[in-house]
Amino acid sequence: MPMTIHMVKLCVGADDVGDLVNWQNRLMKTSDRPYHHTRMVPKRGEELADGGSIYWVIKSIIQVRQRIIAVNEFEDRGGRRACELVFDKELIMVDPTPKRPFQGWRYLKPDDVPADIKSGSAAAEMPAELLHSLKDALVW
Repeated sequence: MPMTIHMVKLCVGADDVGDLVNWQNRLMKTSDRPYHHTRMVPKRGEELADGGSIYWVIKSIIQVRQRIIAVNEFEDRGGRRACELVFDKELIMVDPTPKRPFQGWRYLKPDDVPADIKSGSAAAEMPAELLHSLKDALVW
């Protein structure tokens, strides 16, 4: 039985979560679900699709996650192996967590994931940068 694992990935070109929403809404004009294509095929794809999420890094902060529905391998136009990650439509805000730049994606162990922010809470309405600054100010 697979153990759930998560993924963290930079949301390249996004200035805020709204940019991610707009990008995925454009994708869903031709697809039932949001997805992302990547060159590298995860060796642990079964674990990702078993309740795992992708944690999106926007402006050097993990800000939001989406549940991974499927990890599909395919052949790209050049005949190389590639991967299609298919996501749940729901974006879930998470406790803003700094993340240094990196290339591609990385696995994220369940113990290392940021906590979800409860929908409708004051924190869910704040910009991630402000929430992160307030959180840092409260750490003694």
